[in-house]
Amino acid sequence: MIPQMEPWFGSEEKIALGKYMDEGGWLTEFRNTAEFEQRIADYTGSRHCIVVNNGTISLTLMAIAAGITVGDEVIVPNFTMIATPNSIKMIGAEPVFVDVERETLCMDIEAARMAITPKTKAIFIVTANGRYPKAGIEAFQKLCDEKGLILLEDSAQSLGSFYPNGKHQGAFGLAGSFSFSAPKVISTGQGGAIITNDDQMAFKIRRLKDFGRSGGGNDIHATIGYNFKFTEMQAVIGNEQMKKLPWRVERKKEILSLYQELLSGVKDVSFFDQNLSITTPWFIDMFVERRGELQQYLKDNMIGTRIMYPPINKQEAYNIPGEHPVSNMVGEKGLWFPSAVQLTNAQIERVCDTIIKFYSKGSN
Repeated sequence: MIPQMEPWFGSEEKIALGKYMDEGGWLTEFRNTAEFEQRIADYTGSRHCIVVNNGTISLTLMAIAAGITVGDEVIVPNFTMIATPNSIKMIGAEPVFVDVERETLCMDIEAARMAITPKTKAIFIVTANGRYPKAGIEAFQKLCDEKGLILLEDSAQSLGSFYPNGKHQGAFGLAGSFSFSAPKVISTGQGGAIITNDDQMAFKIRRLKDFGRSGGGNDIHATIGYNFKFTEMQAVIGNEQMKKLPWRVERKKEILSLYQELLSGVKDVSFFDQNLSITTPWFIDMFVERRGELQQYLKDNMIGTRIMYPPINKQEAYNIPGEHPVSNMVGEKGLWFPSAVQLTNAQIERVCDTIIKFYSKGSN
């Protein structure tokens, strides 16, 4: 079986965890967590990095620290993992869904412009699979500046991806968020990180994640806060994973390039615009014809796939009227293929050969 995705932990993580446990640590976040944060800050070129228990919470803490509150509207793409709007709903604000670009599946800037109302407080851009919007991140910042809005970045899928201006994704707006859940480029099982160059944002987020304490370890509380802290066990794993990130970034690019080469003659599959010189694919994503039949055929041949996120406004959890054509198309044709960084070229060739065989059989 070739799974659609699986994490990759090696002997390095096992040895590091054993060493940490032998030292008699308390497991709560401490020096290893600080090291993990610094590694992410250095890699992304950010002044601050704050890690928390998961990527949804990192999105929510960014929003709270940015001043988003009950009744505010936040523009989000209708194609994204549902954590993006859920993180806004969690604090009583309202996500407003807009469509995405066909070429990148990132937010359509004109759709965003049309959705702005007097209640709009922020735009939550999502860099889908490491891709950036055609309009450019600068155009979104300009729109936010014109309308007095905050620009936040959900970069959960984008560690290792940069904008054409040289900034790491997540490091352009007021703050950006990453996820370290099991399928991500690096993983700590669960976990999230916030990066920002704004000292006040970092100060607020650090208080919010630690009960609102005025200082580490005391019980003096200047503000309301919560318990969204990391653990040293996660950080020990994360530090070993970060050491492997440069190789993984390059391997992910090689994997997508091989898929593109092997499937170049198949008219029933189409890739999205991915600038591999500066961005790193997280999953191998495509639009495909006869998706259900293809998925079953691949399953019969021991190859795993996963349907891409359907349009959020049409999910029962939200059920908001509106037609977003590209998001709808993703719901009908979007499919994720085997994407694990440890895939061999031979496995990718097998996947592609099976896809080619399916379409060569025709509709029968």
